[in-house]
Amino acid sequence: MSDAVLVTGAFGSVGSATVRHLATAGRHVVATDLDTPATRKAAAALPAGVTVRWADLTDSDAVCRLVGDIAPAAVIHLAAVIPPLCYAKPQLARKVNVDATANLIKAAEAQAKPPRLVQASSIAVYGPRNPHHITDVLTAETPVNPYDNYGKHKVEAEGLVRASGLDWVILRLGGVLTVEPSLGMDPNLIFFEGVLPADGRLQTVDVRDVAHAFAAATTADVVGRTLLIGGDDSHRLVQGDIGQSTAAAMGLVGALPAGRKGDPGDDTGWFATDWMDSATAQQVLKHQHHSWPDMLAETADRVGWKRYLFRAIAPLVREYLKRQSPYYGRPGQYGNPWEAVRLKWGAPENDGRTT
Repeated sequence: MSDAVLVTGAFGSVGSATVRHLATAGRHVVATDLDTPATRKAAAALPAGVTVRWADLTDSDAVCRLVGDIAPAAVIHLAAVIPPLCYAKPQLARKVNVDATANLIKAAEAQAKPPRLVQASSIAVYGPRNPHHITDVLTAETPVNPYDNYGKHKVEAEGLVRASGLDWVILRLGGVLTVEPSLGMDPNLIFFEGVLPADGRLQTVDVRDVAHAFAAATTADVVGRTLLIGGDDSHRLVQGDIGQSTAAAMGLVGALPAGRKGDPGDDTGWFATDWMDSATAQQVLKHQHHSWPDMLAETADRVGWKRYLFRAIAPLVREYLKRQSPYYGRPGQYGNPWEAVRLKWGAPENDGRTT
């Protein structure tokens, strides 16, 4: 058995940050992901000493070879198909989110010295949360009640992990954000952000703090625990304020049109987000290092002089984004994310099972 940490989904946002964190700490890291032009480009920017192994985790034989060759001390399993792509491609999402997890567990259990498995999960397992009727915060003991396929996949994957013979840790993530400035105009992401109730509660967290949590979970005394990973209490926000504040930090003051609020009388018309107990995980993982005000200040600093240019074009950006809104020109007072998802991608609860 080596001292290596195998990181799956290594070139996504959380994966890249986790690999960098582990490498900076002097850990032996093996990064694995699908072999694509985008991941090849990301691999070229990795810190020295990181090993890259390309693998399709939905291929059971390939996973067995990967884990057998590396014999890792720990596996951080981040590979996933997340919203909104999981709604557009439910069968692919299930193969990656559930079947690949089963493949990884099987391969890990077959090792002479099985590794610790740190499983990435999500607060999507709790389903819609109406802040007008629910006033408590999420904890590891809050009953799961998934609504969309992503939440269902994560509940099922968690069940596989708990039923395994491995030492395991499950980390349920809140709203992961980065201070890297981005003017990405992916229409699907713009649409998806636009359907979320503006007054829905969300606890955010800096991606670097998430990386710290995953790295710490590979060695900390947390085996058999489910922990919620969010930022400190300054990260307890509402959906509409997050984009507005981030845009303003970049100089795009007023560029994001206000979204629709959720219906106080409809408990299912809300997205699967809420505030959480982040103190319990902080006690054992010591991962919280970036407050929300600090993130906004760093974002502004990174944009630098371009903030003045962005301020000038903010009205044009606002007009563009207003027309991209899923509710543009549609009557009604309240937003409903699931109705909008059904209209664009199909049933969000379709978990991709074949019959």
